[in-house]
Amino acid sequence: MSKSLEEYERKRDFAATPEPAGGEPGPAAREGQAHALQFCIQKHDATHLHYDFRLELDGTLKSWAVPKGPSLDPGVRRLAVQVEDHPLAYATFEGHIPEGHYGAGDVIVWDRGIWIPQGDPREGYRKGRLKFELQGEKLAGLWNLVRTGRSGNQEQWFLIKSRDGAARPEAEFDVVGAMPDSVLSDRTLVPRRRGKAETETPQRTLKGARRAAQPDQLAPELATLVDQVPAGDWRYEIKFDGYRILTRIRDGEVRLFTRSGQDWTAKMPRQAAELAGLGLQSAWLDGEIVVLDRQGLPDFQALQNAFEAGGSDDILYYLFDVPYLDGRDLCQVAIEERRALLAGLLRHGEHETLRFSEDFGEATDAILDSACKIRLEGLIGKRAGSHYLSRRSSDWIKLKCQNRQEFVVVGYTAPKGTRQGFGALLLGLHDAPGRALRYAGKVGAGFDGPTLRSLYRQMQPLRSTRPAVTNPPGCAEARGVHWLQPQLLAEVAYAEMTRDGLIRHAVFHGLREDKPPEAITRERPQEVGPAATPKRSRTRGDAKLTLTHPERVIDARSGATKRDLSEFYERTAPWLLPQLANRPVALIRAPEGIAGELFFQKSAEKLGVAGIAALDEAEAGQPAMVVESAEGLLGAVQMNAIELHTWNATTADLQHPDRFILDLDPDPALPWRRMAEATGLTLTLLEELGLRAFVKTSGGKGIHLVVPLTPGDDWARVKAFAQAIARHLAKLLPDRFSAVAGPKNRVGRIFADYLRNGQGATTVAAYSVRAREGLPVSVPVFPEEVAELKGADAWTLRNLHERLADDPAPWADYASVRQRITAEMRRRLRLREA
Repeated sequence: MSKSLEEYERKRDFAATPEPAGGEPGPAAREGQAHALQFCIQKHDATHLHYDFRLELDGTLKSWAVPKGPSLDPGVRRLAVQVEDHPLAYATFEGHIPEGHYGAGDVIVWDRGIWIPQGDPREGYRKGRLKFELQGEKLAGLWNLVRTGRSGNQEQWFLIKSRDGAARPEAEFDVVGAMPDSVLSDRTLVPRRRGKAETETPQRTLKGARRAAQPDQLAPELATLVDQVPAGDWRYEIKFDGYRILTRIRDGEVRLFTRSGQDWTAKMPRQAAELAGLGLQSAWLDGEIVVLDRQGLPDFQALQNAFEAGGSDDILYYLFDVPYLDGRDLCQVAIEERRALLAGLLRHGEHETLRFSEDFGEATDAILDSACKIRLEGLIGKRAGSHYLSRRSSDWIKLKCQNRQEFVVVGYTAPKGTRQGFGALLLGLHDAPGRALRYAGKVGAGFDGPTLRSLYRQMQPLRSTRPAVTNPPGCAEARGVHWLQPQLLAEVAYAEMTRDGLIRHAVFHGLREDKPPEAITRERPQEVGPAATPKRSRTRGDAKLTLTHPERVIDARSGATKRDLSEFYERTAPWLLPQLANRPVALIRAPEGIAGELFFQKSAEKLGVAGIAALDEAEAGQPAMVVESAEGLLGAVQMNAIELHTWNATTADLQHPDRFILDLDPDPALPWRRMAEATGLTLTLLEELGLRAFVKTSGGKGIHLVVPLTPGDDWARVKAFAQAIARHLAKLLPDRFSAVAGPKNRVGRIFADYLRNGQGATTVAAYSVRAREGLPVSVPVFPEEVAELKGADAWTLRNLHERLADDPAPWADYASVRQRITAEMRRRLRLREA
């Protein structure tokens, strides 16, 4: 530890604070890399909100507290009070320093990048006059730190912007107010609430929150009905039998809206008054109103009666989400953080009709069994880490207390829209075995494409001109129905059966062949002991997979376990497997987690994993393997694999690559803005040469540009062409690019890495997790998205599926690209290098 960090160490208890210890190196030092001098500015909500300005010098961060933050106006001098040196690792620290500890409060990285001293920085620091250039995400141009002659316990300096092209009058542009958020993540500092609760509710750091105007209306997130407990990390709440209500608070005024946007404020004056008592200035709150019966269970009829009677005192408003608060859109904040914030808000003020909708920590099966036994409607599950989406989402699910049995298929309806085969099955039940067959409703959910086609074929020989049921549906409902002879049996789950004997919320599970149709009657509940109560079982895509040590934590930062990784790859397989198809693959294995020793494995030898095949070594020129199936992918996880890297050729032709890759690998101290500019410049060069490139984040620090090729050139010629591109970039913009490997050659620059294009060289596959803190993922992106990102690790094991759910397809036409490296392309590069 540097002697200058002794004061930093003395002031902190590292068993309690998440701040890095003094001996911890910064990111570049951890990677053993030379790098440019870095700077950072951290927005710090301690006793008072202020900005910590830090410059790397002699292995530590020289630090100043700037109460008002930097100004781009050369006429404004900002006071900067010098504080203790901080370790280099502090440059990327964001989080909450616990109450009672030095600097208690929230911290985000407001700006970061590199600083370039004008003259000898040590001499300037000693004399109290530092002049330097900043190249950051927000700040640029020349700046000055000048020590004042003021006395005090801490040295006082002024931070002053020089007059140059980056300067702007403060009356025209206040950079602190206009750009409030983190440059390193999606975190922001939600403004401290004012009023009586201010001392009780601390400001929170919320990753994903962003400054935004409050919308006039908000569409709620809706849950998707499912029929079994899904895999993954979910939180479950009671499914209330009531009305969905959204609350808008604007300048303290409360309005209550139904799901369809009707204003019901006048119907619920007491609830509106208690919401006003929370002291919020602006907010959107989401919840459901109910009336409880004598057993304390929601009673929908009682709720309707309460409105008809004109009284709202018995109505309880169960709140479960806060998508907007105090000038910040919280929709991109993880649900656990939104709900923790909401729970804190409801602890303030006096209210009797407002409740927080608690979630449950017990096993889902046990919760659902209990909910069904006490006649609740069911459960609402919410995926951990998910965002708030104003539409029906698979991140929110409904588990209802359903019945399940066989029904006789008596007909089907025509398909609508793009659906093929049929729309729904019409069902029947016998009053008693061998007695009359009566219509029992429809089932239109639970079918995939193959099932629709197969069932349709099976039903065609059974077509009939007359209904087999004694009580067919009325004319309007029967219009367009195709009747069938009653021979097929369908197993169907349903929520309830009406007094008329019709099922509701039905889901198809399959055909049954083990019972005669005449024996199918309504199954009525029987009194059974606990042991006979059927349990819902969790299913997996690959039931044969045995995962050992599933609870082993593989990443301490995110808390992710081996099971989390397996479930991630199980869900991601439809996107990842096409990237692995027929390509030699190498695995990075981490038997002790990412903090332990990592192993790079190119051979299938000793793996013994079904679905992973060894390639002919003579044909590949070296040991190689391919992942052939989802079974192989999950088997690799069982063998502690985290990363999957692929060749630039397929087994169809291992001697001729079908792509080349440029890995833009930056000095870790560079701001992301420089990375985005480099990506644009490289894409422009490729376009000028006549080549189409596809972009993906590396999941680490940089960007990968993938250029598909029609196989033809051998490995040496393709690699030489990629190297010529790198050299051209470095010659054209030597202050931006380097074409020479090694940390010392990319200080303050970006290495255009062409070395991944030799035979046997690999690059991490798109949609592969990286063995880095937080478990980031390499993700295809549109070129225009790069500048909007905060870094190449924007997506992780925890949040990637929110992106995939929106179905972005930046590589949709990859397979259709046909291009070769031409003689003209080579000639142009040689001419430019001449």
